[in-house]
Amino acid sequence: MRLAIQAVFLLATLMWLVAAQADFYAVLGLKKGASDKDIKKAYRTLSKKYHPDKNPGNEEAHQTFIEIGEAYEVLSDEEKRGKYDKFGHEGLKNGGGGGTNPFDLFAQFFGGGGGGQRRGVPKGPNTETHIDVSMKRMFKGFDMDLQVNLQGICSSCKGSGSADGVNHKCDGCDGSGVVIQVAQMGMMIQKFQQQCPKCQGKGHLISNPCNKCGGQKVQREDRKYNVYIEPGTPRVHSYSFEEEADKSPDHVAGDLIVQVREAPTENMGYRRRRNDLFRTEALSLKEALHGGWTRKIPFLDEESEVVLSRKKGEPTQHGHIEVIKNHGMPQMGVDDSHGDLYIKYVIVMPMGASSKVRDEL
Repeated sequence: MRLAIQAVFLLATLMWLVAAQADFYAVLGLKKGASDKDIKKAYRTLSKKYHPDKNPGNEEAHQTFIEIGEAYEVLSDEEKRGKYDKFGHEGLKNGGGGGTNPFDLFAQFFGGGGGGQRRGVPKGPNTETHIDVSMKRMFKGFDMDLQVNLQGICSSCKGSGSADGVNHKCDGCDGSGVVIQVAQMGMMIQKFQQQCPKCQGKGHLISNPCNKCGGQKVQREDRKYNVYIEPGTPRVHSYSFEEEADKSPDHVAGDLIVQVREAPTENMGYRRRRNDLFRTEALSLKEALHGGWTRKIPFLDEESEVVLSRKKGEPTQHGHIEVIKNHGMPQMGVDDSHGDLYIKYVIVMPMGASSKVRDEL
């Protein structure tokens, strides 16, 4: 009887442990087979919602934030996701997942979160890059994967510059990084201190330089980032990735600044001023005088049309501006808020039309 009770208890414990391993798709509010875009979108929304900075003292939110990070780490990686879909959590053992700090993951996804400058260590310069994005894409918003070539810590010597990892004390300054110079000025002898020219003030020398970086401690590398271009992003807008600029063991990395600029292409005939859109529409003299016309113009969302029309007998003046409310660019960061669309009508005069006709219009 006692053995039977122990067996039931053990089975219940195992079932609880299996249940405690949350379904990664359920954590992100998704179903199996969700697209990469849906996974990124869900992570973006939930990680912001449950970030500890927005929920101070809330341990439950903190744990949820960790689970969200674990789920995204696995489902955003094609290899890990394949193992998880086939074998579940069992397939992720032995280094298959869960090794990334959720705060580092959050910082890499959104930029920022690097923890600030270390005391006493100088911060290096920022690195700027830019991408051109069409107005059409800025209207709808989208995820962009960006690859930037930057300076990183040498992967072979880990930033020491030495092939054997040993730095030898400089014999020119005895490791102090400075030397004392003596100069005689007339009857006076003056001593002054300056940076050691042999070790450039470091106090040590590299006897066996790293083969990969040649003792420079750094190397060029391609780094990948995800930038979410929000709907209604301004014509020029910068996204910052904290401490992701050129790296060096001698300073804290500056910030990587990604500047998004509106491209002159794919504007579909629209112009922009802040959140308002502008368009010029040409009418024939007959249309302007007699009305009775309808135009259907493709819009930036590529799903709807702007319908312009005049009833028969309804004239249109040259230079008249028609305002279509709430049909401009989205307001960045504000749901269901748009600028206005301004349509300016110009009348194309036929050959030989008199100046009197033009003036009357």
